[in-house]
Amino acid sequence: MHIRPAASFPYETTHEDVRIPLPDGTKLFARIWRPLTEEPVPALLEYLPYRLSDWTAPRDWQRHPWYAGHGYASVRVDVRGHGNSEGLPGDEYDATELADGVAVVEWLAAQEWCSGKVGMFGISWGGFNSLQIAALAPEPLKAVITVCSADDRYDNDVHYMGGSVLAVDMHAWAATMLAFTSRPPDPLYAGERWREQWLTRLESVEPFIHTWLAHQTRDDYWKHGSVCEDYGAIGAAVLAVGGWHDPYRDTVLRLVEHLPHDRVRGIIGPWSHQYPDRGLPPGPAIGFLQETLRWWDHHLKGEDTGIMKEPLLRSYISGSHPPATVYRELPGRWVGDDAWPSPNVGPLAYALQGDPVLVRSPQRTGLDAGRFFPFGNDADLPPDQRDEDAHSACFDFPVPEDGPPIEILGRPRVSLTLRPDAPRGQVVARLCDVAPDGSSTLVTRGVLNFSARHGRDRAVPAEPGVNDTFAFELNGIGHTFPPGHRVRLAVSSAYWPWIWPQPDAAGFTLDPVASTLELPVRARPAEESDAPARRIAFLDPEQSEPLGVSYPVTLDEQRPERLVVRDVAKGEWRLEVDPRYGGTRVYPDGLEFTEDALESYTIQEDDPLSARTRSDWKIRLHRPDLGWDTTVDTRSEITCDATHFTATSEVICAEGAEVVFHRTWEKRIPRTAG
Repeated sequence: MHIRPAASFPYETTHEDVRIPLPDGTKLFARIWRPLTEEPVPALLEYLPYRLSDWTAPRDWQRHPWYAGHGYASVRVDVRGHGNSEGLPGDEYDATELADGVAVVEWLAAQEWCSGKVGMFGISWGGFNSLQIAALAPEPLKAVITVCSADDRYDNDVHYMGGSVLAVDMHAWAATMLAFTSRPPDPLYAGERWREQWLTRLESVEPFIHTWLAHQTRDDYWKHGSVCEDYGAIGAAVLAVGGWHDPYRDTVLRLVEHLPHDRVRGIIGPWSHQYPDRGLPPGPAIGFLQETLRWWDHHLKGEDTGIMKEPLLRSYISGSHPPATVYRELPGRWVGDDAWPSPNVGPLAYALQGDPVLVRSPQRTGLDAGRFFPFGNDADLPPDQRDEDAHSACFDFPVPEDGPPIEILGRPRVSLTLRPDAPRGQVVARLCDVAPDGSSTLVTRGVLNFSARHGRDRAVPAEPGVNDTFAFELNGIGHTFPPGHRVRLAVSSAYWPWIWPQPDAAGFTLDPVASTLELPVRARPAEESDAPARRIAFLDPEQSEPLGVSYPVTLDEQRPERLVVRDVAKGEWRLEVDPRYGGTRVYPDGLEFTEDALESYTIQEDDPLSARTRSDWKIRLHRPDLGWDTTVDTRSEITCDATHFTATSEVICAEGAEVVFHRTWEKRIPRTAG
C-alpha cells in the first residue's frame, strides 16, 4: 500500500484536543485536525464510543490528517460516557447519543474556522449514527459517508437474523461492549478526576444483552434508529459503502433504491468489515480516501468532481474461487448500474426436484459458517462447505459447459414449502458454488425463524404437520458461477453458533416440487464492452503517515483464531474464537495497552437446550511514566432452557493490586420468539 507523505498534501496541518460543550454542560473529548489556512473550511465528523486516544487512534491517524491536508477540519469525538468524554454511557444509538451528535454538528458549524457546512462519516457504529443523525436533519449536515452500517437495527444488525437470535455475535458484541464500557478514562487526557469519573461510570453500567434479548421481535425499540422507517427524513447526501464479506452490505442496496438518486451513491466491494483502503483481506483495496474527497468536495465545497456522474451503484462481482478462510485478493470485476433495482438484473428461477425429504440437521451444523464479522484475519471466512452440505438437503443446478457463466448481483430468494414437526424452529438456506472437484464455496445465505414468516414484528408459531410456505431473501452478493460448476442450494434446520437453536430439534419435511430458488442474474450490457470510458476504475490506496504504534514481540505461543473441539463420548462440540482485536501495543505518548478476548460456543449434537455461549475479556491500560496501571476483567455467559435465556455477567476492575469495582448480574429472560 502506498502511504503518501504529509509534506505532499496541499495544506500543512495542525491538530489539537478540545472539549466540546453540550447543552446540559457535559463536555465531549475531541481531536481536531485542521489545515493551516485563513479561509474557513468544512468540517468532517467521526463520532464513536471507541476511544480516540487509544483504540481507534492508529486508524484515525490514517484518515483524519489526510482530510485536513486536503482542506477540511477533520474531527474525531468520543461519545458521552466513553473514552475521555464526560457523562455516563447509554445503550447503542440511544436518544441522548443522537441528540449529542446533533449538538456537536451545530457546534462545529459555528466555529470561526468552519465554513458552516459539516459532513459525517464512519464505519460500523460511526456509520450507523451518521445515518441516524442525518435522519434528524441538523441544518449544517450536508453530506454523509456511511461504511459497513445498517438501516435496520433489528434484521440487519448484530442482534437478529430472519427473526432468529444471533448467538454468534449478539452475545459476543454485548460482552465486548461490557468490557469496553468498563475501561477507565486516561489521566493523561482526563486529568486528576479520572478515577472519580471511572467509578461513577462503572456504577451505571448495565449489560446490553439484557435489553437486546428482551426484544425478540421488531418492536419500537428496534425501530428507533432504523432509518428504513422513514428514508425521506434523511436530508443529507449519502455515499453508502459496504463489502460482500460484511454482514451489513444489504443496506447499500436499500439506500440506493430508496433515497433520491440526485443525492445517493453506493459502492460494494469484496471487502470485510473494514475501511476499503486498509489493504486487509479480501481485496483488492481501493483509493477510498481519494474517492471520498470527491464526495466531500462536491457536496461541501460545491466543486464539480464528477462524483454524481458515476453509476448509482458500483459493485464488484467476484469470480469463482476455491473455498478458503482468507483471500488476499478475490478475482472479479467492477460493474456499474444507474438504477436499483437494475434493469440489467432479472430473475432466474430453479424449481427444486425430488421426493419430500426430512431435514433434521445435527445441532452442530454451522460450525463452518465462518465469522459473522470478518475483519481480515486468517480464519475469518467459511472453509469448504462439504461437511455442512452433508447435514443439509442439497439441490444442485449445473451451469452448462457450453454456455455462458451465470453472474448474479443482488439478493437470491427462496420459496420453500415445509411441513414443520414442531411449532418452533428455523430454516437456513445456503447458496454454494460447487467446482468439478466437489469443493463447495459458500456464496451467501439466509435464515427464517418459523415465527417470523408473517413478519418480523410478530411471533406466530407454525402449525405442526401442516404444509406452509417459507419465503425469504438471502444476503446480497455479486458472484460468477462458471460453466462446468454447479449452483447448490443447501437447506438445514440448524446453524450453530450463528443461530440460537429453538427448544425442539424436530426439524421439518421439505417438499421440493413446491419449492423454488430464484437468482438475480445480471446480463452484461453492451456499453460495458463497447465504451471503455464507462469502465470503473479506482485509484490506489493512499493514507497519511501512520501514528507509529509499536507491537512488542512476545515469546508466548499464539492460540488459534478458530478452534473446533469435539468430545466424542459426550457428543459435544465447542468452537473457541480469538477475535484478534489488537493484542498488546505501545503508543507514542507512552501508553501500554493490552487486550485479550476468548469466545466459546458449545452444543451437543442432539440437544438444542445444551447451547451456551461464553466470552472472557481482559484489558490492561498502563502508563509507566505516571505510575498508572489499571485492569478490566469481564466474563459473560448465556445458557437456555425451553422457556428462558439466562444471562450471567461479571466485571472486575482494579487499579494496581486494588480491586475498585466488582459486580455480577444474572437475568432470566423469557423466550418469546427466540
